[in-house]
Formats: sequence, structure tokens, C-alpha cells
Amino acid sequence: MWRTRLTALVIATLGITAGLSATSAQAAIGPSFTDNFNGFDTGRWHKADGYSNGSMFNAGWRADHVWFSGGVMGINLDKTPCPGGCSGKPYASGEYRTNDLFTYGRFEARLKAVKNPGTVTSFFTYTGPSDGQPWDEIDVEILGKNPTQMQTNYFTNGVGGHETVINLGFDASAGYHNYAFEWWNQGTINWFVDGRLVHQETGSRGALPTHPKRIMMNLWPGIGVDGWLQPFTYPGRTLTANYDWVKYTKY
Repeated sequence: MWRTRLTALVIATLGITAGLSATSAQAAIGPSFTDNFNGFDTGRWHKADGYSNGSMFNAGWRADHVWFSGGVMGINLDKTPCPGGCSGKPYASGEYRTNDLFTYGRFEARLKAVKNPGTVTSFFTYTGPSDGQPWDEIDVEILGKNPTQMQTNYFTNGVGGHETVINLGFDASAGYHNYAFEWWNQGTINWFVDGRLVHQETGSRGALPTHPKRIMMNLWPGIGVDGWLQPFTYPGRTLTANYDWVKYTKY
């Protein structure tokens, strides 16, 4: 499955690259921060708007699908049409991205995922050609087909295929939980759930990322990847992923 997904992600990255080109490719290396999502901090973040990340993303990004209320950020997925179309996609959703790049440290988010086959709720870091760098990425993904599991992955110079599925012991769509990963310059990535170490990569399955990356969150329905996500069927109501806070601690 990962080979099929990797091919789709190569195409998808073209969309990510196009979107990020609107932000300076010479982004600063960001300091440690905590964002409690009391509002849209334009000095730190930007919203994807008016395009899609690629072939397996069956939604176009709309800035108004990322919202803030009561100290929570929400990302909506629905059938609202985009002005001029969402890159020909039938659904609209949101993606939130830092303006700066971030280097080695601990990346954390408290979130509540979506439960619906065919969807992905994410917290991840990414960089690529628009930043003048190779495609490097570190992922936390909750697949809506089974939100009692979390999938980890990483990409180095565009090479992925390092997926690992973690049994959470709870339903990630039923309440908020803390998800984190530590990216160390000694050559280790550690993933945590509610403070508990659940997975580690040491480079034994392939070289680890080395380039500073943007922090991102999104919610999206898949197409052409049914073997991975299961088919997506719109339930007739808005689906919402909620994020309570995000924190980065520089090492």
C-alpha cells in the first residue's frame, strides 16, 4: 500500500509546493512557542486557500474552513463550493500552516479527530522545494476509518513508506488527547500519546529528515486510496476536527 500512497504523495506535494510559494521561501527559523488558539495569529500562521494539495486529496482548501471559538481551532470538511471551484474537487476543507520553519525539538498538539471512513485528521511537519529544500516530513495521522489507531510516518528527500500503526486504547474522535513527536539531531524521532512513548524511529528503516519544516494541520477526504483510507462517503453534515492547542519546544 505504501508504494501506491507514495506515488500519490509525490503528486500531492506539487500542490503543497504551489500553495507555500505564496509565503516567503526564505522563512525564518521559528522560536519555541505555545498557541492556545484564542484567535488567528497571522504573525505565526497562514490558512491555505483556493487550491488542493494533489490527486488523492478530494477537497480544495478554503480559508473560511479554519475557524476559532472559545480557545479551540476547528477545521471543517463539507460540500460548500469554493469561489471559482476548489481545483475541481467536490468538497471543501482547511489546512493551517506556520509561516516559519522549525528545527529539532518537540512538536505537540491536543486534538479531537474525525470519525468517518475515507478521512485523515493530521498534525505534521513539512518542507519542500518552495522552501529551497528537499521534501522532508514527519506525520501524526488519525484515519477516520478507525480512530482507535494512530499512524506515524516520515519522509526524507521524498522517500516515505515508513508507516507504523499504533493502537491508542481509546477513540480519538470521542475526546481530546495529546499527540507529540520529538525530532532529535542525534538521529531519532520519538512519538508520544498523552505523554507515553508509543513509537521510535532511529533511521534503521531509512534516513531520517534533517531539514527545518513548517508545522501543519489539516482534515481531508481521500480519493483513489480506498485500500488505505476506505471509501469516503459524505454523511450529509459538516465534519470537524478540533485542536485545543499546539506547542513547539526547540532543542
